[in-house]
Amino acid sequence: MRVSNIKKNLMIFAFSACAAGWASQASAQATLAQVKARGHVNCQVGLPTPGFYALASDGTWSGMDVDMCRGVAAAIFDDPKKVQYQSVTSAVRFTSLANGESDMLSRTTTWTAVRDTQLGLEFAGVNFYDGQGFVVPKSSNIKSAKELNGATVCVLTGTTTELNLADYFRSTGMTFKPVTNENVNVLVETYLGGGCDAYTNDKSGLAARRSAFPKPDEHMILPETISKEPLGPVVRHGDNNWGDIVRWVLFGMIEAEELGVTSANVDEMLKSSNPNIKRLLGTEGNVGEGMGLPKDFMVRVLKHVGNYAETYERNVGAKTPVNIPRDGSLNALWNKGGILYPMPFR
Repeated sequence: MRVSNIKKNLMIFAFSACAAGWASQASAQATLAQVKARGHVNCQVGLPTPGFYALASDGTWSGMDVDMCRGVAAAIFDDPKKVQYQSVTSAVRFTSLANGESDMLSRTTTWTAVRDTQLGLEFAGVNFYDGQGFVVPKSSNIKSAKELNGATVCVLTGTTTELNLADYFRSTGMTFKPVTNENVNVLVETYLGGGCDAYTNDKSGLAARRSAFPKPDEHMILPETISKEPLGPVVRHGDNNWGDIVRWVLFGMIEAEELGVTSANVDEMLKSSNPNIKRLLGTEGNVGEGMGLPKDFMVRVLKHVGNYAETYERNVGAKTPVNIPRDGSLNALWNKGGILYPMPFR
């Protein structure tokens, strides 16, 4: 009788534990439902930066990372404007995401082991492969990062940039004096005012910031790349469905470029007999079903936002002031010399 009671109690305990786990999981999976009820996506971006998250005088946002937010909104609502943008500093971005103030973070954030495993976050993919560098005034006659021994360097605090900077100088046996701030605008003004000899950031960020300098041609980005910076959108850990939505919107935009599907021809491509295009656009199969999205969710994304090449070229490409050529870079497609590789839609 006593053994029977023990077994009974163990079964009750096990059931209670499972029920608690199911309840926790159900709570964690609520982001899509919350977004639909709210009527918009809360998307976190950085302080205004040309090419990635630029803010116009009329209050509208644009840029590569903004397009990720717009793409997710388009997939859910068929309307890329259903986004509330939250512009925050690097120092508070992860806390704001983890505590539920935002649904996703899309602001040139580097995927690292600690961030992915210890901060309650999940990276949904890489939308820009980058690396850290330095910008200096041409008048300084500095041609290489190896000439920065003893320099004062402006660096954004609370970032991998700050850690990479220390690692680089330590590994090369050089010394430097950091000038730190959590506000990138303050750092740029400090650099332009002569308060530091060099400003360091991801090279895409340097190109973006330099494009907005009063006299961009008086500054140069040094040739060295001192780190790997895989940048991409981030969500909270625990809501697998929401992570899937952000991830497959990104993969879908890359896949569309590979298959030649654009915002201009997507309606015509709906008639395609190519099985890869049919799966991407939802005329065959139903990838969206497993995420709580309609089967044509990528049609929505492509019509409103475009494929990866379209968002790259209009925001940071060679014909923009930011001018980051894509040909021959890591951000070219895998079959065109780069490493940008979408997972298969099947």
